[in-house]
Amino acid sequence: MATDTQIRVAPVQEPGAQKTAHGAGRFKLMGWGLLAPVLGFFLVLNVIPTFWLIGLGFYKYSLGRGTPQWRGIDNFTGIIESQEMWGAFGRTLRFMLVGVSIEVILGVALGFLFWGSVKMPGRRLALTLLFAPMVMAPVASGLFWKLIYEPTFGVINAIIQGLGGTKIDFLTSIDWALPAVLFVDIWMWTPFMILMTLAALGSVPAAELEAAEVDRLSFWNRLRHVILPHGKFILMLGVLLRTIDAFKTTDLIWTMTGGGPGNKTELIGVALYRQAFNSLDLGRASAVSLILLIIAIAFTSIYLYVLNLSKNR
Repeated sequence: MATDTQIRVAPVQEPGAQKTAHGAGRFKLMGWGLLAPVLGFFLVLNVIPTFWLIGLGFYKYSLGRGTPQWRGIDNFTGIIESQEMWGAFGRTLRFMLVGVSIEVILGVALGFLFWGSVKMPGRRLALTLLFAPMVMAPVASGLFWKLIYEPTFGVINAIIQGLGGTKIDFLTSIDWALPAVLFVDIWMWTPFMILMTLAALGSVPAAELEAAEVDRLSFWNRLRHVILPHGKFILMLGVLLRTIDAFKTTDLIWTMTGGGPGNKTELIGVALYRQAFNSLDLGRASAVSLILLIIAIAFTSIYLYVLNLSKNR
């Protein structure tokens, strides 16, 4: 009886393929090794504190005064029922809306001005001086303007009295304190919107601008059909960053007025600072921080939705 004998030959990998697979594995392992310190820092400095913050918001805990006690949602209901917190939220929203709106209008206008005056003498020096407030520490800017607003020897009151007016104590006046601080915020961060505007305009292809010029499009049509389609993402990013940053303004207010007079300049960041470090109520302060985090995420989601909506049109 005849039987067929089948001989199976195992495939032979070429040495080059083995080296390539081994090299790819080593490269991938090296990539994870390089990412490990960054992921470690992110875990320790962001993820763990965030979960700790969320958990602490449901407890009553004062620093150095015993162990945390479970309170459920009492911290959050207390914040919702607090007239002081609602007042701080209202002042913060007014500060944010007015400040960011003026910064965007001035920043875009000055950005277009500098973009269209490339051959202007002293342009680089002017931009350098204009960007100086943006790179200063808010505490330093606050102290600088606190001296300028000083009623006895401040520059502004010296000018007012020189013109025949009476001196104004800006930072202790109920009517002037918040506008005075708002002016400093606008002075500091309008250069940021100028920078974002110049970046947005720099992203527009030169060929399309030249074609629009050849076709003699009006400025409005150039802005609508050429500039905005390319630069709107950068502009929206700048508005988003400024909105979130203005919403959590604390250091400038604390340096200039400390939240006073009374609570006329007490924004939500200052109220949070007092809750955590003056009252030492870390549980309620954590609840306020969690609410601020949710609001910041909501702002980001709204801006991204508007951006995607305009992109899909």
